[in-house]
Amino acid sequence: MTDLLQRQAPAEQARRTTIPVTTDQPDGPRREVRAAPLEQRFDLVGAMVAAAALAALLFGWFAPLSGVVGWVVVAFLLFLGLYALLVSLAAGREEVVDRLTNVLFGSSGILVFGTLVFVVVYTLARGAQALVHPNFFVQTMEFAGPLDALSVGGVVHALVGTLIQISIALAITIPLGVGTAVYLNEVGGRFARFVRTVSDAMTALPSIVAGLFVYAAVIQGVTHERSGFAASVAITVMMLPIVIRSADVVLRLVPGNLREAAYAMGAPRWRTVWHVVLPTARSGLVTAVILGTARGIGETSPVLLTSGVTATMNTNPFSGPMISLPLQVFDFVRSPEPTMIARGFGTAAVLLVLVLILFVVARALGGRGPGEMSNRQRRRATELSRMDMLRIMSALERPPVRAEEKR
Repeated sequence: MTDLLQRQAPAEQARRTTIPVTTDQPDGPRREVRAAPLEQRFDLVGAMVAAAALAALLFGWFAPLSGVVGWVVVAFLLFLGLYALLVSLAAGREEVVDRLTNVLFGSSGILVFGTLVFVVVYTLARGAQALVHPNFFVQTMEFAGPLDALSVGGVVHALVGTLIQISIALAITIPLGVGTAVYLNEVGGRFARFVRTVSDAMTALPSIVAGLFVYAAVIQGVTHERSGFAASVAITVMMLPIVIRSADVVLRLVPGNLREAAYAMGAPRWRTVWHVVLPTARSGLVTAVILGTARGIGETSPVLLTSGVTATMNTNPFSGPMISLPLQVFDFVRSPEPTMIARGFGTAAVLLVLVLILFVVARALGGRGPGEMSNRQRRRATELSRMDMLRIMSALERPPVRAEEKR
């Protein structure tokens, strides 16, 4: 027996798994995930400087080229070529492609952000002459003409008209848009495919066509005059497909197991939608409404056909022309007078600030995403948990009730 165990011992040792101990150190210094080494930064800066110098030589000495835009385009193309050359000196083809892709993505983000900053700064700079006058925010253009100074007249009538028109448009668009998105996702059917196709096609509808449709259907058929309500209907036609499409995509992202859990507990479809689906997608639905509002609040051509132009205050959307901020900008910049052009840029700046305020208010009303709690909600949840714990502890410390006492 002892000899048999001795013969089996080497075989068991051979079957054992051992992990070799390695003392080799990795080649080179440790690299941070989100940090670029000095060599990569040198390649990037060197390619930038060399591209700028070569572009300056081409535009100033060697080639008959001119223009700032052309210089930027040529310098960027030279930068890409030089950067690829510097990287290829110490890396392979895959790393060259990877770094060029990162540079292109970063350049795209910088281009978009720079364009936005340029639009905002240029509008504020050109409109600063009108924005510094307090009367610009509290007066109308009823008693101001093209030759009057900037100390006379304002755009409060256009601001009020914009708020009234966008409020009516939102009151129509939000229930229709969200309701249609709920129908497409929660109900479905053969007709849902047709509705989705029509809503997708309406996202490319030209704004002038929407204005003509409202002009023929509402103004000539019902009201027989231009009004703020007609402009609101035209804005609704432009906002509705954006809200439907965005809300449809957001509702698709709601996990299906949430709906299944609600149905398993016996909840009907409308309760599942109202108490589970819509609260889960609340922040996304707010984003959809913001996108629709941004599309509708800056429309000019449908409002031009439906609301009319006026220099006086009109708070009744069902009677008389009611001008809006985009239409007021269009009316101002048509004039060759410098003061009117300054008023136009000032009105555009007011429109930018109004959109920013509406965006902040919508974000505040939309709240946080599902599962994210604010500090106040977190404190309330902690307080409720503490009260539940005290209630459970008091119930455990209470002496049991005897059967005779129950009787």
